[in-house]
Amino acid sequence: MFCGDYVQGTIFPAPSFNPMMDAQMLGGALQGFGCDKDLLIDILTQRCNAQRLVIAEAYLSTFGRDLVSDLKEKLSDHFKEVMVGLMYPPPSYDAHELWHAMKGAGTDENCLIDILASRTNGEIFQMREAYYLQYSRDLQEDIYSETSGHFRDTLVNLVQGTREEGYTDPATAAQDAMVLWETCQQRTGEHKTLLQMILCNKSYQQLWLVFQEFQTISGQDIVDAINECYDGSFQELLVAIVLCVRDKPAYFAYRLYSAIHDFGFHNKTVIRILIARSEIDLMTIRKRYKERYGKSLFHDIKHFASGHYEKALLAICAGDADGY
Repeated sequence: MFCGDYVQGTIFPAPSFNPMMDAQMLGGALQGFGCDKDLLIDILTQRCNAQRLVIAEAYLSTFGRDLVSDLKEKLSDHFKEVMVGLMYPPPSYDAHELWHAMKGAGTDENCLIDILASRTNGEIFQMREAYYLQYSRDLQEDIYSETSGHFRDTLVNLVQGTREEGYTDPATAAQDAMVLWETCQQRTGEHKTLLQMILCNKSYQQLWLVFQEFQTISGQDIVDAINECYDGSFQELLVAIVLCVRDKPAYFAYRLYSAIHDFGFHNKTVIRILIARSEIDLMTIRKRYKERYGKSLFHDIKHFASGHYEKALLAICAGDADGY
């Protein structure tokens, strides 16, 4: 990913944007008897997030009603989750997903891993702010109380958003690789702490060098070493960090594939990744998906989803161009 690989989303700002007209059309689609779901998809998946927020303002001033509340009231099931999810600013959407992953019985560890292993310092900072504004709670405290062990410690480290950026030091890369190698051999609590400190705080560019050195020292890929040495959510989180360092779109392609095929279409995961990555790297994720798994993401969604839910997901995917 550091060789100038260009990443691209699937949703862009709509040209000749008319928020008042969009708001009126949405009002017509939502106010009448029944609901024109096709029109909702046509408008909300073809505008970028910033434009959707302007539409929501125009909707409020035109109808004196909250667009998100109307969407929640008129829609149902997974289709509702997609349409409402599109209306959150990205940091608020992350905050919303994390909150729901932790509240109630049980914790959705995969959601915590997907979000916290992949976000930049800036994204984490905004997400923490949004979390506090939406729920009047501290994200770090909630993570601390809802998780445990080294998994918890690593998440808490990540949510501080203190990763070095752009910094590399080849001289220390070999030292860090030796430390990682020893942690996999020793597996003590102290070694686990060293492991997560390196993976959570070194820059992506530095970790890239560390992983190469690790391979040279140990003759083993770092992911294989982690899988051999650790288990459970801690192991999954460490692997997720490594995969995001190497190629973030490939990580999300892998997560989508397993959500679609290993879990009988895990809707929450599919919806979350498509919405969260739609303006960042979803086009690149589609490419990786096709390269790795042979079938296009578009094809697999079509095969597993149906109705307006399927239409909305495919619209965010933005077609099956070039076979991916």
